Amino acid sequence: MADNPHYTKYHPKWYRHKVPIFWWVHKWTSIKFITREITSVFVAFYAVVLLFHVSAVAQGPEAYDSFLSCMKSPVSIGAHLLALLFASFHSYTWFSLAPKGLVVKMRGERVSGPVIAGAHYVAWLIVSIVVAWIVLSA
Repeated sequence: MADNPHYTKYHPKWYRHKVPIFWWVHKWTSIKFITREITSVFVAFYAVVLLFHVSAVAQGPEAYDSFLSCMKSPVSIGAHLLALLFASFHSYTWFSLAPKGLVVKMRGERVSGPVIAGAHYVAWLIVSIVVAWIVLSA
């Protein structure tokens, strides 16, 4: 103990269990958790693209046309399809977690988890249909 000045007899070195970097690949539930956390990056990507879209609209027709031509490139379309896939997975897993964090009681009894999750999925579907109708009718 005297060889190391940072640790004394009254402050021993702590034992720290070494955790491998890929600790999460051994369980399917951990893989789903880490994948859902990583997919939040693609949700953020969507938010940043939306901010650029709003900025291009605010700057005028030339900036907006430039933004649209950039969005029509194959790389951009591929990035958006990948982001849509991951954002959909993120939403699916988030709504699947809703029954664990949301307690709804009707007539003194707790509403079952599948009913709560199903209500979220139905609301998601309705909002998606309304947004698609607004976008496609414009």
